[in-house]
This record gives sequence, C-alpha cells and structure tokens, in this order.
Amino acid sequence: MFTTDAVVLFLQSHSDKAHILHTYTRAHGRVNYKVYGIGRRNAIGLYHPFNLIQITTSTPFNEQTGAFPTLRTACLSHVPQTLSTDPYKKTIALFLSEIIYHTLLHPMPDENMFEYLRQAILLLDSEGNQPDFHLQFLIGFASQLGFGIDEHTHPHLICKPDTRSQRQQQLRELCKYFSEHIDNWQLPRSLDILMDVLD
Repeated sequence: MFTTDAVVLFLQSHSDKAHILHTYTRAHGRVNYKVYGIGRRNAIGLYHPFNLIQITTSTPFNEQTGAFPTLRTACLSHVPQTLSTDPYKKTIALFLSEIIYHTLLHPMPDENMFEYLRQAILLLDSEGNQPDFHLQFLIGFASQLGFGIDEHTHPHLICKPDTRSQRQQQLRELCKYFSEHIDNWQLPRSLDILMDVLD
C-alpha cells in the first residue's frame, strides 16, 4: 500500500461508475486519482474542495505511464469545523482550489508548497470570517511560486483594502498579476461567485 496526504482540488465525473479526483499531494505534487463507488461506500462530502485527506493506493504513482492510479481508501486527515458549513468559507475554498488547480499542474513534490496549502486551510477553517483571506493567500502563493510581489513596484497589490470595492479591485488585479506570470493561466470561473459574497 502507498499512502500520502493530499489537498482536494476538484472532483470530476468520469463515467457511470468512476470519478477523477484532482489533488495536490505531499508525496508527488499534482496527482489525479480514479475513484469508484462514490455515493455507496464513499461519502461525496469527503471530496469537497480544500479538504485535507489521506489517500491510499495499491500501486505507487508512476508519472511515466500517464495512467490515473486507483484510489483504494481515503479519509480526512483534518476534520473541517467550518469549511463544510459556512457559505462564505466554502466559496473561498472553491475559488482557491480552482486557483491551485490551474496553477500547480505537474507531479512534482514540493514539501514547502504542500505545507503552505495545509496551513492556509487550517487557518481558514479555525478563524472567524476573514474578508481578506483570499487576498493574503494569493500574495503568499505568488511568493511560493517564485514571483513574489514587490511592495515598491506593486504596492496596490499588497495594501490592506478598506472597502468592498477596493477588495474586489485588488482581487481582479491579483488575478491579472498571476496571468502575467503563468503561461496559459485561466481565470477561475468561481471568481464572479466570490465577488458576489465579498463583504
């Protein structure tokens, strides 16, 4: 058996019997797994975006084959307290999961990146409403990716917003900043949803 911790990014329908689980893992970086039997032996709630889970497979991940390893078992490695019930936090989790989904594309282990994601998830889940959480996440995420934001060149991207309109504008500009530094980067579809719930 082969086990690793993982961040859930996206669960995609694949066939009548199978789903594809997109994850970012501690052991291998970005890995997608084939999952069978959701709705029967597996609770679909286990695979909500931004859940921290532990995955077990029968065979090791093999980048060269290109095949999806089959997930044998999965369990929560952190039981979420608010991410599954708070609509505001669920929206942030959906948005940030999509950011990661479009950014961390390769099976390349990065312990520091995984730990950054894990700590961010724990913080989002444990604290009260944090209207600037997604902004601070993106600023830190850019640094993890190697194109951190210079406070002298782009002070408007890292200053603390005071109003809803400032927060929305800063989010748009951060997304633009990512698009300028990552080839073929896609704007998250959940951006408009997040804009609607920003207070």
